[in-house]
Amino acid sequence: MRLIKHGHACIRLESADRVLVVDPGVFSDSAAALDGVTDVLVTHEHPDHIDVDALVAAAARDSAFRVHLPRSAAELLPQLGGAAVVVEVGERFTAAGFTVDVVGGQHAEIYEGLPGCANVGFVVDEAVYHPGDALYVPQTPVTTLLVPAAAPWLKLAEALDFVRAVKPARALPIHDATLNDLGQDYFEGWMEAKGGTEFVRPAAGAVVELGASG
Repeated sequence: MRLIKHGHACIRLESADRVLVVDPGVFSDSAAALDGVTDVLVTHEHPDHIDVDALVAAAARDSAFRVHLPRSAAELLPQLGGAAVVVEVGERFTAAGFTVDVVGGQHAEIYEGLPGCANVGFVVDEAVYHPGDALYVPQTPVTTLLVPAAAPWLKLAEALDFVRAVKPARALPIHDATLNDLGQDYFEGWMEAKGGTEFVRPAAGAVVELGASG
């Protein structure tokens, strides 16, 4: 399996002729990420995770295009029409030939209960875990963890504890559009020193080979 990061929280997974995209938001290169894609996973409704215009345009181009997302997000986005497919925590489904398990449930709190919205995480092929805006630890092992690096709901110690709790073979940063190069270096240094696993920081558009098992 190959992973390509397209900015912030957006990743593209490729395996043979299978292609799946997670969280193409407005901080991401959504056009490149969505090229040739029929299935997209969206963790929650915030714009940095869902570029509505890009998804609506993709659905208009291809009647088979589908966006798998939580019910609350789907209800806020009637523009997607029949392209929206509601997913629930605990569900397992197939998207673009990949097996997807839905975990988590709630967005991490920022302040005084806000934002108080649904957030699901996706475990793809029992190997790659995208948590969205939360630090939910899945019950099953994963090989590759996408760890949030910068957010108003996050501090460094929590990100480190999250990686240690999940115990992946490798971790890659997401949710990092607000970090400059110094911030990226700082986060990488702490992950390498205290994360307890291999930490890989791919350049935008670079391919990370994950191996057959992810």
